[in-house]
Amino acid sequence: MSSSYAATAGPMAGAADSTKALRTLYFVRFSFAIVWAVLMMAIAKKINPGATALLVIYPLFDVAAAVIDFRSSGTTRPKAPLYVNMALSLLTAIGLAVAAGSGIPSVLRVWGAWAITAGIVQLVVAILRYRLGGQWAMILSGGISVLAGGSFIVMAGGAKASLTSIAGYAILGGIFFLISAVRLHRLAAKVS
Repeated sequence: MSSSYAATAGPMAGAADSTKALRTLYFVRFSFAIVWAVLMMAIAKKINPGATALLVIYPLFDVAAAVIDFRSSGTTRPKAPLYVNMALSLLTAIGLAVAAGSGIPSVLRVWGAWAITAGIVQLVVAILRYRLGGQWAMILSGGISVLAGGSFIVMAGGAKASLTSIAGYAILGGIFFLISAVRLHRLAAKVS
């Protein structure tokens, strides 16, 4: 979109700017998820200081992304789900730091609870943003997050409790962010 169009388009320019910011955020979230997952897979065999740091960094990055989303979302979109997401992610970072001292099953339980609750919030946000376009992948991702969270909790009670499953979850989430970013890019190209 040209800057002259953005300057004269009024409310449409705000929506276009918001969509561009969201698209950029989704690309960044995709990149972060892939890098994080590769690092986690490399050290996921046991809980050590590196794994603990990675576990805590992921929800803290989610908080930062929600803050950026909040600031770029404009006045037309509901912000309550973003507040909920920020609170859940902060609590999860604290919970993971504590759970890491008890072992992988405890980490999986905390991560599972976060995946379930964050998945529900993601579903709500994506449904509320559906008219922006590019949100079907986020709706699907939210639903899968709820199911994955349940599987992490179940896995925590079994003999195959592993942090590599969390890395796989991050990769899948990253792919959904990439799909949404590409869809938003295509929709923006059609408008301009």
